[in-house]
Amino acid sequence: MNANDLLANSLSADANTRQDATQKLENASRDNYPEYMLMLSSVLVDENSPLHVRNAAGLALKNALTARESARITEYANRWINLNTEAKTKIKNDALMTLASSQQKAGAFASQVVAAIAAVELPLGQWGDLIELLLGFINTGTNVNLRIATLQTIGFICESIKPEILTLRSNEILTAVIHGARKEEPSPEVQLAAIHALYNSLEFVRDNFEREGERNYIMQVVCEATQNSSVNVQVGAFECLVRIMGLYYDKMGLYMEQALFGLTVVGMKHPDERVCLQAVEFWSTVCEEEVDLAIEAQEAQEYGEQPETESKHFAKIALPEIVPVLLLLLTKQEELAEEDEWNVSMAAGTCLSLLAGAVQDAIVPAVIPFIEAHIKSTDWHHREAAVMTFGSILEGPDPIVLTPLVSQALPLLIDMMSDSNADVQDTTAWTLGRICDLLIQTVKPDVHLHPLVSALVGALASEHPRIVANCCWALMNLGEQLGAFDSEHEEPVPTGPLSPYCEGVVQALLRVTESGGNEHNFRTAAYEAIAAYLSGATVDSIPVVQNTVLAILQRMEQLLGMQNQILGVDDRNNWNELQGNFCSVIICVIRKLDAGIQPLADRIMTLLLQLIQSAGKTSTILEDAFLVVGALAEALKTNFLPYIQAFLPFLYPALKAHEDTQLCTVAVGIIGDIARALGPASAQYANQFMTVLLENLQSEVLNRNVKITILSGFGDIAIAIGPAFEPFLDTTMSVLRQAGALQPNPLDYDLMDYVGQLREGILEAYTGLVSGFKGTEKVAALLPYVESILELIQRCSADEERTDAQMKLSYGLLGDLAEALQGSPQLKQSLLKPWIAQELRTKHRMPAETNKTRRWAREMVKLATQ
Repeated sequence: MNANDLLANSLSADANTRQDATQKLENASRDNYPEYMLMLSSVLVDENSPLHVRNAAGLALKNALTARESARITEYANRWINLNTEAKTKIKNDALMTLASSQQKAGAFASQVVAAIAAVELPLGQWGDLIELLLGFINTGTNVNLRIATLQTIGFICESIKPEILTLRSNEILTAVIHGARKEEPSPEVQLAAIHALYNSLEFVRDNFEREGERNYIMQVVCEATQNSSVNVQVGAFECLVRIMGLYYDKMGLYMEQALFGLTVVGMKHPDERVCLQAVEFWSTVCEEEVDLAIEAQEAQEYGEQPETESKHFAKIALPEIVPVLLLLLTKQEELAEEDEWNVSMAAGTCLSLLAGAVQDAIVPAVIPFIEAHIKSTDWHHREAAVMTFGSILEGPDPIVLTPLVSQALPLLIDMMSDSNADVQDTTAWTLGRICDLLIQTVKPDVHLHPLVSALVGALASEHPRIVANCCWALMNLGEQLGAFDSEHEEPVPTGPLSPYCEGVVQALLRVTESGGNEHNFRTAAYEAIAAYLSGATVDSIPVVQNTVLAILQRMEQLLGMQNQILGVDDRNNWNELQGNFCSVIICVIRKLDAGIQPLADRIMTLLLQLIQSAGKTSTILEDAFLVVGALAEALKTNFLPYIQAFLPFLYPALKAHEDTQLCTVAVGIIGDIARALGPASAQYANQFMTVLLENLQSEVLNRNVKITILSGFGDIAIAIGPAFEPFLDTTMSVLRQAGALQPNPLDYDLMDYVGQLREGILEAYTGLVSGFKGTEKVAALLPYVESILELIQRCSADEERTDAQMKLSYGLLGDLAEALQGSPQLKQSLLKPWIAQELRTKHRMPAETNKTRRWAREMVKLATQ
């Protein structure tokens, strides 16, 4: 079979033909990479090849150079770099030639190939003349297709490469892109490609935005493009404005005043929905920025500092202009529109919610007249818009301002759950859910609770899955806000406002979960609501908890017995989803009943082991099952011992699934759960646990964040087994010292975040180790490691980017160390270092809990140094 046929078959509608061709292409790429790449390149450049085949060739070339997983990215990059120079040059030239193809789409395929090669070579200082070549194509070419494809290429390169790599060429790139986007450009296709390229390059032209003259010109070109005769160019220009507002908010004052207020308000009224959506998105972005700035200003005030960027309150200034337009857009709903069909009314609702967060109390008088005028309208569009408006402003304004309005509206909203229109019912259920979540104090148990619960439970029988999902969500919020959660109360709570309704609500929700489908996630929402009622059950509702868990366990047994009847992917996904729901409910019951789960422990563990066996390599099911095991271990404490031998053979493979980050993280956490549950009795498993955890630390495949969890796990084991940890002490301390030596690079934000989290993990591990040995005859075994522990604490305290969590852990560890080794002359010498006294006397502003820990640590250090 020749290359053209093979590539054509890779796009075939017939699954078998497509799979066969794809497999053959993969084999060719593996067996003879140079020949494979040259073959694809020859097809791409060949003007006589059919367009769909050239598309397949371009796609295959791009996929041979790029990947999502970091390990594969490196592998593909190395494979390309090691390709002989002659072949690389031929492929690059073919791709560049194809940019000028008479078939515009072929140029678009080639632009992705050029960008994929650039993403590999430019960071390594290779293909140094590429940008110059591309700029030449734009600036001197009369070939419109070439200019379009080249601008697309520049856009893709800017999107996929770190800004600093192109900094030296940013002026030239920007000039070429802006030149193509100007209103004087005769070709709308060139303008569109230029606007898209500008969108992708906005982040790396930061220096240009700092210079007023250049910034003015960029903004002029973008603003003029919003008025272009081509709607596609208008949409692209508004997309640019959205991104500019997100990146350069602090520079926008003048432009908002002179142009953007007017342009965007007019844009929101545009007859083409695509333009309208972007104009609304612009104001959503303004609101998001201003909400973030308000939070930053609040934090700065707490620390007696000035915020880096001050809010310009654009949203508040524009309120009179934008609110009427948003309210008008809210009435343009499509009946029973799908949630994934984003439309102007949905966008307006989202923007209104963000606006409420940004302007707070000011939103209330701006929208109340609209709500009052339309909430009883005969037109369902206006009724629904009024309820949506009310639901959208419930977060942002002061609850004191909202409370009387909500109290007045509640009876009407409850009645509207029986509205003749499904969209109105749906939005009303969502609004009631928001009230239950955000303003529960307005729901008076003796006045509103009975009609509210009745209305929501009654609507669970609706034929519209979205209404059912929102009713479940509202009931869940009600359960979470009015329930009795053990963490909030020292003694069990005998009864509560939901006690009379608990059994009826849970029974109704169980009926909902009997459905075979899960459209709009209504069945999952019902299980989540059940979990909320069981978690918050008062003493008089414990029988409901017990009966419900029996029903869930029975369903689990039935579902496990049906796994041989699973036919396709949909059946399997449905099965997995249900098992996950069951596990979530069982976890809630275990936490509620605590040691009282003992009579059901055998049955639960039997089912879990069957579930783990049947899951195979479906990691989500394994994660869910492991989390139930962890909760059970925590509840049963040493009574969990009989189950360990049966469970460990399933735990170890999960710990060794290094490529599955989430599963491995959960599995590591289970070791900590088991150690904490068994206490000293876990010493018999410590050797196996420590061996596998230390092996995991050596893995090059395992995600580095899992390694942080492993370090914390060492602390859990040490606390559990105390001095029995001594055989592992030296190795563990060596690992912790090496990890603690990692320094952040101020230019690499990801690494800085990682080092911060890593230090927290190490501090937690050290705290566990010190606590494990404290008060035992082997406490002196810690002395050789005091210096390395103090080194890390000093490193954290000297770091300008230190977090409150790091400092609280550091102070706690310092206090634990002083308390554990009090009376040791060696420790006394170490603790007399000037930086320790200075740090413990610190005048830094810090949260009250951190300050309390610091004062305690100071007392412990004082006692240890007397």
